[in-house]
Amino acid sequence: MNLQLTGKVVQILNEQSGEGKNGPWKKRDFILEIPGKYPRKVCITQWGDSIDTQPVQEGSDVTVSIDIQSREYKGNWYTDVKAWKVEAGSSQQNAPELSSPGSEDFTVDTNEFDDLDDDLPF
Repeated sequence: MNLQLTGKVVQILNEQSGEGKNGPWKKRDFILEIPGKYPRKVCITQWGDSIDTQPVQEGSDVTVSIDIQSREYKGNWYTDVKAWKVEAGSSQQNAPELSSPGSEDFTVDTNEFDDLDDDLPF
């Protein structure tokens, strides 16, 4: 699955870190505003070394390749939008406006989720 979001970084949240059963971890969230008739904001998480190797800056335009995963923990469901690639600028000039939320077509290859870490950092 190759999902991409293109927009402007409007906020970068503080980095968080801790120790899990697989060793130390760190993550940082940033808010991406996606343009359109009704602009949307999405909280995206960068994990590990990608924080340093693919930095983001407030106010910059980026295209982010993401994975979306939901999991259950103690009866509640949590959804993560994880960045696996961040590119400066936009790969699409004048991206088309979406007619309605949920109108995007994509396919899901569940094999890509096999490599994701199943540890919850809390």
